Amino acid sequence: QVQLVESGGGFVQAGASLRLSCAASERTSSNNFMGWFRQASGKERVFVGTISWSDGYTYYADFVKGRFTISRDNAKNTVYLQLNSLKFEDTAVYYCAGGRRFSRVADAYDYWGQGTPVTVSS
Repeated sequence: QVQLVESGGGFVQAGASLRLSCAASERTSSNNFMGWFRQASGKERVFVGTISWSDGYTYYADFVKGRFTISRDNAKNTVYLQLNSLKFEDTAVYYCAGGRRFSRVADAYDYWGQGTPVTVSS
């Protein structure tokens, strides 16, 4: 029932920054945690990071290495993924997801957006 809509992706050069947005139709106990995942062509969907609506707790995948930041605006039911110092290997479709509990596993999330593509050229 929760709907998620991502935006902000695009074509950029290596070293550039993008801010992705994920607008949720509602914020309930079924999406206490908002996750960001990405999927490159021909590869599996992988965890990027997650944030909790309640206290803003964040957790990131190891490969982020400080380049990405997740934040939220509860008044707008929106979470953000700030992508800095983008590299070619960051090229992927980025998805946001909502789940009841903290998880790094895609299958644990119940709600998914359609994704927003990020293409980084070198």
